[in-house]
Amino acid sequence: SGAPYRLVANEAQSYIGSYVLGKGFVLLPKQARALIAKDPKNADVLFPYLIGKDLNQEPGAKASRWVINFHDWPKEKAAEYVDVFAIVERDVQPVRARNNRAARRDRWWQYAERAPYVYEAIADLERVIVIARVSKTVVPIRVPTSQVMSEQVVIFPTDSASQLAILSSSMHYWWTLKYSGDMRGDLRYAPSDVHETFPRPNESAGTCAAGEALEKAQQNAMASRSVGLTSLYNLVHTEPKTAPDIEAVRQAHVEVDQAVAEAYSWLDLDLEHGFH
Repeated sequence: SGAPYRLVANEAQSYIGSYVLGKGFVLLPKQARALIAKDPKNADVLFPYLIGKDLNQEPGAKASRWVINFHDWPKEKAAEYVDVFAIVERDVQPVRARNNRAARRDRWWQYAERAPYVYEAIADLERVIVIARVSKTVVPIRVPTSQVMSEQVVIFPTDSASQLAILSSSMHYWWTLKYSGDMRGDLRYAPSDVHETFPRPNESAGTCAAGEALEKAQQNAMASRSVGLTSLYNLVHTEPKTAPDIEAVRQAHVEVDQAVAEAYSWLDLDLEHGFH
């Protein structure tokens, strides 16, 4: 059959992050910290920059670089941050001047797509659930909201442990596999095709507890091994007997699937977990 209908309940529940467009916006952490040390007000326009590669590869899904962000400010206000503005004027403006779109040429100190609705949706949250747009794992994780997230990050404007469990479940994975595109063998998560059509169950005490337990198991394993999600799940999906931390992640996924199945009222479903 054709693609499923988009569900009203899932409107405005998944977004793509900011399309920066300009390598000159991006800084090494030491460059950003030096600018803040020189003038503390520069912290208004300097943020960690979370990209899909960080979500997949960095332990704890931490941003490996920082980014300049002049928000939706007029040029005059951005120029008050003299040292930071000078970087963008030198490294971004000449590139944007050749862009085919007038708005991107004229607003060269701002991102090509700021995605303001995303940051408005998560403004009151300290953490938010995200998934890399391109990955093998399709594993969501909660990250701090005090950063800029790139267009290679899918953002769900919630910090709910229950939603973390639902999005970590096998049900969501196979739905993603069915309705996603692929990029060089990896899944490419499209919010409009996947999440907006995905019939989510109601949250429950079971899904909340399962989500919290899975997150703890993932964090323990990533921290002890200094690995990111991709390396962690390569171990999780490898059959030979493994260390207790990997087995804990596997068991947490079993509990997630059981809790989510119960939330769907699928009480007699044999999930047949294991290696086949």
